[in-house]
Amino acid sequence: MKFICKDFWSIVFKKQIDNLRTNHQGIYVLLDNRFQFLTRISSSKQYIEVMPKYLAFSCGLLRGALNNLGLNVIVTAEVANLPPACRFQVQIFRN
Repeated sequence: MKFICKDFWSIVFKKQIDNLRTNHQGIYVLLDNRFQFLTRISSSKQYIEVMPKYLAFSCGLLRGALNNLGLNVIVTAEVANLPPACRFQVQIFRN
């Protein structure tokens, strides 16, 4: 997961993840306080409907990277505060 937070995130989003937390049971929470895909979206409530499209693409990128590393995961995302903060939750399933 450190690879994702430092290297992968830096290559894709031009910055490292701001915070990584885990419950030590296969669930990781990645917090990006200035998520690049949401920085240009207005913080007006009318754009709340558009945000899941940007988050779904990012979840797919993250899931694809982890699947290529041999991990079976589910990735979900939510807007922590009105843009640009975003929280990604990664659940890893052990084989």
